[in-house]
Amino acid sequence: MRAASRLPAGSWDKGRERGTATLDWDERHRRRRSLTSDQGEAFLLDLAEAARLGEGDGLALEDGSVIRVVAKPEPVLVIEAGTAGLARLAYHLGNRHLAIQIFTDRLIIREDPVIADMVEGLGGVVTRIDLPFDAENGAYGGHSAHGHDHHKHDHHRHDHHAHDHGHG
Repeated sequence: MRAASRLPAGSWDKGRERGTATLDWDERHRRRRSLTSDQGEAFLLDLAEAARLGEGDGLALEDGSVIRVVAKPEPVLVIEAGTAGLARLAYHLGNRHLAIQIFTDRLIIREDPVIADMVEGLGGVVTRIDLPFDAENGAYGGHSAHGHDHHKHDHHRHDHHAHDHGHG
């Protein structure tokens, strides 16, 4: 089976769902790749251009059925302001060109012990946890450091924090 298009979350009939594919951050930023659904069915992701696959997006298969994308929890650092101030921490993280999720009350990055030590040294509070990770688009045309194309859309977060994104 071949999946040649991405269907944004909420835009497709759930009755077409054939299965799910649980993918981490890197796996959700591809154009072409062999994948296996959580149900054990092999399929080829074959998009015209690299896309950012978000939680709940669908991958339309040739037969009209859909594989629903599930964002896989992975090791992340939840960073809160502490005595440093969130803007100051965001500045230091941005200077390191890290993929980052930005909320009004916290920042989330992928697990990195060196960065965790830096943040704590600046006065920030770091909590290590496994969560689905979905970073902000880059400032220069939406491309990550790896050259993958990212399209901005909001996702529901399944964590213990508010669901705001801290941006417009």
